[in-house]
Amino acid sequence: MSDRGPTAAPPDAPPAGYEKRDASARGIVIGLVVGVLVMVVALVALDQLYITTREEVEQENVRSRVDPRLQELHARETRQLTTYGVVDGEKGIVHIPIDRAMKLMVEEAYQKQKAQARKK
Repeated sequence: MSDRGPTAAPPDAPPAGYEKRDASARGIVIGLVVGVLVMVVALVALDQLYITTREEVEQENVRSRVDPRLQELHARETRQLTTYGVVDGEKGIVHIPIDRAMKLMVEEAYQKQKAQARKK
């Protein structure tokens, strides 16, 4: 028997825990390429998400803005379409609610059609 014992390593053996082979250059390159591709895809996806979200927010901001002049215009138009009023008192021109005007137009058209039917 030898004086080193059964667990002793040969004198030219590397110490325990030593890497026995070199790292694979091919594996490292493939890993780097895959990593770069994943990063590029992620960046493009995030950029598209950012652009889409920004456009939605901008559109919502534009739609939610209400110009006071536009509100006043709508109020004036609504008043004119739903109330009676004098346009020109000297000429006797007035405005009436749109619902009433439509009923009068239908009555007038009906009377004309009725008169034409009698003539025939």
